[in-house]
Amino acid sequence: MELWELAARESIRDTIAGYTYYADRGMWDHLLAMFADDGVLEVEGEPPQAGRAALDAFFRGVNRDLRDSDTVSMRHHVSSVRIDVRSPTEASASAYFLVVTDAGVDHWGRYRDRLVPSGNRWVFAHRFVRTDGRVPGGWADRRQE
Repeated sequence: MELWELAARESIRDTIAGYTYYADRGMWDHLLAMFADDGVLEVEGEPPQAGRAALDAFFRGVNRDLRDSDTVSMRHHVSSVRIDVRSPTEASASAYFLVVTDAGVDHWGRYRDRLVPSGNRWVFAHRFVRTDGRVPGGWADRRQE
């Protein structure tokens, strides 16, 4: 493995971790910086969000949903991260996630990502989020109603 690939892998790990860190803390500008300018977030069952304005509106809408609920906090836990660096300009990653709120486990699923370099870091060109399960009556379950 070459040095550039090791650097790419570490940057990609940081992007994946940054996404959940900033989302859980409502740091929307930092969260948006995890995406390419024309980046896409595709949450299964919802329309894809493309570009910074659409992503910003989506994240702030999720934040409103959270504020309007009785959920106090949300924490994403990411595991089994698999990174495939195909070239100096293209990579993909996959991971599982588990979301815990102040009431306990809420929902879980997987991320499937395509990443590209941007300056000295890697960002999401496309992030696909699939929720595999929800706790009945939990925040994610109520949001789907």
